Amino acid sequence: MQTTDTSAVHKTPTVLVVGTTADYIEWIRTRYPHEALFITAPHVRQTAREPVPEPSEELVWDLSDTASLIQALTAHMDTYAQTPDGIACFDCESMVTAARLARALALSYPDESAILNCRDKRIAKQIWQASDIPCPRVWPVHHIDDVMPIFKNVTAGLVLKPVRGSGSELVFQCRNPKEAETAFHTMVSGLEKRKEHPLFAHPDHLILAEERICGPEYSADFILTKTGLTLIRVARKIIPANMPFGTAAGYEVPGNLPLQVPVEMVTHILEKAARALGLDTGICMVDFVIKNNRPYLIEMTPRPGGDCLPWLLDISGNLDILKLALDVARNRPWNPCDYQFSPHMAIRIHAKKSGILQSIDARQLASEPRVKQIHLIRQPGHEIVLPPDDYDSWFLGHVIFDTYGWHFPETRCSLLARHLEIEIR
Repeated sequence: MQTTDTSAVHKTPTVLVVGTTADYIEWIRTRYPHEALFITAPHVRQTAREPVPEPSEELVWDLSDTASLIQALTAHMDTYAQTPDGIACFDCESMVTAARLARALALSYPDESAILNCRDKRIAKQIWQASDIPCPRVWPVHHIDDVMPIFKNVTAGLVLKPVRGSGSELVFQCRNPKEAETAFHTMVSGLEKRKEHPLFAHPDHLILAEERICGPEYSADFILTKTGLTLIRVARKIIPANMPFGTAAGYEVPGNLPLQVPVEMVTHILEKAARALGLDTGICMVDFVIKNNRPYLIEMTPRPGGDCLPWLLDISGNLDILKLALDVARNRPWNPCDYQFSPHMAIRIHAKKSGILQSIDARQLASEPRVKQIHLIRQPGHEIVLPPDDYDSWFLGHVIFDTYGWHFPETRCSLLARHLEIEIR
């Protein structure tokens, strides 16, 4: 009787990509076929506009049930002769699941404790303050009465934000007690609506008061190894005054730091901050503000920057940050000298009012020679609801411009972006 030696069957090394969005899945699977197995939440696949991957490429499963996910993943990889070669995650709410999978499969990934340190903005800043790393002071808030005494300790006002969360969602600048009271009640209502969302779940303090740090804002990606830290890119954030606080209207690369802020100082602070949180190796992003010629850290997390940044880095520097994340996950070599960026700017397109999107006409904008990409993610019929009720539906896409040699590129790009004709009723 013949027997089959399954250990002799060739298995394809595959990076596990945990819980990412459908557009990232389509990017990776079309550019790098068969390099990744996507572990996707059911609601992501159900609402995706992108093509459904082949059965061997994707496992759709409830990411909150780690035990059953490990069983399903093992069965899937046995069926398609795959073996895990690394693990990557691009979404904050899926990182704990990725850490648990990594531990079960003996893969390199940040520990769950380090991820929770990053996710909890109060804990992160307490750790940094204890390590003499510049960052805003923070206070937990249970009731509006907790906020009022804090104004005596700050000069530029406060920022109220969820202890967990991401981006500008439910983040408010408060310059006086009246603004704080309005923001607090809006946050309480908003967090109640999001109580089942894993991005905002927190067992204790829901709201954080953070000292407002004023100055130019930056976003950066870096790779942390056991022996040091390498900055991959720095982008300057475009933060307009006429949009919800903290909303990035776009990004500029290269994001040149002030002359008084040497890159070596920033690199040293970032490495010290990452290791204080418990991060050891991997690709990470950080947001920081320059004040008094020092970088004040706002947020750090073990994934590359999102928004329109992957497209911007790809066009301006031929850097595929998603592929780099996969390479880092599977310990493939990478060369930081390869990443040189020519001046480009991405402008994010936001709807000006609520309603139903009737049309987007990009023909006039597409005729501009400086336009390198128009990436629209909405179609006619899309329902738009503005913040603070919804922070996702008002985002319509982005436009990337070549800004080489331009003076005042932010103004020029914003004016050109107005040639995008949008009708909402």
